Amino acid sequence: MTTPQTIVVTYIAATPEQVWQALTDPAQSVRYFFGRRVESDWQPGSPFVLRMEDGKVDSQGVVLAAEPPYRLSVTWRVEWLEAFRQLPEVVVTWQVDALGDEAVRLTVSELHQEPVDAQILQGGRNGWPLILAGLKTLLETGRPLNVEAPKPPPAPQPAQ
Repeated sequence: MTTPQTIVVTYIAATPEQVWQALTDPAQSVRYFFGRRVESDWQPGSPFVLRMEDGKVDSQGVVLAAEPPYRLSVTWRVEWLEAFRQLPEVVVTWQVDALGDEAVRLTVSELHQEPVDAQILQGGRNGWPLILAGLKTLLETGRPLNVEAPKPPPAPQPAQ
């Protein structure tokens, strides 16, 4: 079995249902995911799209598992930068664990089936904490976290 290369954990003063709603609702995702809208019917096998404000596709994939309100897993392929389209698909999983009545531990993991350049992995390691901080802030205060999206890592270089 392959071990996830990126794991980010945060704790949120919210119910699992509130976190699930924020993860799967386009109107909420634009408020913490740097203006991106999640789009899917969240059924296994259905398409998953992360769409930018201008309507272009940021990333897309397929829903692998949807077990409301505790687990969501999708394949993920970056589409918005030409250089990243050649990268292998990744599996992103959100695990929501209840910690009492109004607190959760949210764990996001990236599982790469093929070797990926360290700079590419670092891009996810820089981005996911900001996204989760935005989600946490939104759910706990009702306001978005006002930060800029991280800059993408350098484009992968073709093998020589």
